[in-house]
Amino acid sequence: MPVQYVVYNGIKFPPAYNSEHSLSFAHNEFLVRDDDVFNITYPKSGTKGRQQSTVWMTEILSLIHSHGHPGWSRTILNSDRVPWFSTRLGLESALSYPSPRLLTCHLPRHIFPKSFSSSKAKVIYTVRNPRDVVVSYYYFCKMCNSYEDPTSFEQFLSDFLNGELPHGSWFEHVQRWMEMKGSENFFFITYEEMKKDLKGSVRRLCQFLGQDLDEDAISSVAQNASFTSMRENPMCNSILLPSDIMDQTKGQFLRKGICGDWKNHFTVTQSETFDRIYHDRMQGLNMDFPWDR
Repeated sequence: MPVQYVVYNGIKFPPAYNSEHSLSFAHNEFLVRDDDVFNITYPKSGTKGRQQSTVWMTEILSLIHSHGHPGWSRTILNSDRVPWFSTRLGLESALSYPSPRLLTCHLPRHIFPKSFSSSKAKVIYTVRNPRDVVVSYYYFCKMCNSYEDPTSFEQFLSDFLNGELPHGSWFEHVQRWMEMKGSENFFFITYEEMKKDLKGSVRRLCQFLGQDLDEDAISSVAQNASFTSMRENPMCNSILLPSDIMDQTKGQFLRKGICGDWKNHFTVTQSETFDRIYHDRMQGLNMDFPWDR
């Protein structure tokens, strides 16, 4: 059966988690607190391989929050530690959580909570090479029953470039959020930077969040947020999700955790087409991403 996506403000969202009410409430009525910290990405932008950046950053933020002690991360589901506040279940959790809250979403900026603009809340935005995003997203959609099973990688790539996938256009998502670059409550990092120097990334995050962690605590954060540790942690590897939501016989949620896997999937023609559209859409951003060098 085809998936009936929830549509809000012209953007498709998977129906298992979202409703028009939860999205509208998150957009129009959700009250952002000054000490909220938001973990925001486009889907599959850094959690690692098929693991999205969202999940990876969720683990890092959870570990920073607990000063490097892994107990919280190993005993409480990541979606309970850091609620997806625009979803049905996540909204209930977020509204009942005491401050300070860690919250997460894939929302594009134009439907982010309106109350954010008058708050001191902080945003952490992670971006990943969009070529790797496409590959990771493709395999994720084949596993997750809340998304239509892609007919082919070629068609999926075309839908990505045209902004027709759930959660909307990658280009618009990145461009709108990056308008906040330079704001004191906005922290931007790439998945590739985190892969290259996780400890250094953790130090930068601690500074942004005003968290004074010593070197032992920073090392513990990096160790427990490693791909190997996360893959073995049922609180974040989605192994506990029911099979009617996540069919892990079709693959692993934490799939590879590498950069550059797109080279094993793109044809020469697809790569050339992607490069042309990418440079056309991103030329006004004046950003130097690691994958552009």
